[in-house]
Amino acid sequence: MPARTGARRALAAIAVAAAAVPALVACEPTAGGLNTGAVAVTTDLTATSTLERLEFEVAWLSCTAKADIPATASPGSTASPGAGPGRATVDCQGETGSGQDITVTGKVTEERGGKCVRGDLTARIEKKIVFQATMLGDCSAAPSSAPAAEPPAPGRPYPTVTVTVTETVTALPGK
Repeated sequence: MPARTGARRALAAIAVAAAAVPALVACEPTAGGLNTGAVAVTTDLTATSTLERLEFEVAWLSCTAKADIPATASPGSTASPGAGPGRATVDCQGETGSGQDITVTGKVTEERGGKCVRGDLTARIEKKIVFQATMLGDCSAAPSSAPAAEPPAPGRPYPTVTVTVTETVTALPGK
C-alpha cells in the first residue's frame, strides 16, 4: 500500500507542476522578443515528440532557456535589447527509458504558440547526434511572442535575463 501512496503523490506533484508552468510562462517578461518560459516549454515538448517519432523512448527531459541580449543592449546603451531577431540559448537534459543520457542544445530565434521553435538545435543520445534541426514542431501556428518593443528612454532600466526550467516526465511501466 505505501508504494501506491508514493506513486499517487508523485503523480499529484507532476500534475501541480504541469499546471503551474502555463501560469509562470504567462507572467514572464520577454527579452529580445522571446519569452524564455515559452521557449523552454515548447522546446521540451517538440524535442520529446521528435525523439519519440525517431523511436527513442524518452523517460524524462528537462529544458532551460536563457535570453541572449545583444552586447549593444548593456545598461546605459541607446540600443534596444530587442535589436535583431532575439535569441535564447536552450539546454535540455534527460534520459531514455533504457537510461541513456539525452541532451538537446542550441539557439532558438522564434517560438510559435507552444507548437514550434526555430533556430539551430542538436539532440544527442549518449553523445551521438540523433538529429540537428532548424525547426521543431508545427510552425504554421501563430507566434506567441510579440515583436520586440521600442527601446526604453535613456536612463530607463533594460529587461533582465530570465532563466526558465521545464521538465517532461514519462511514467514507465512497472516503476
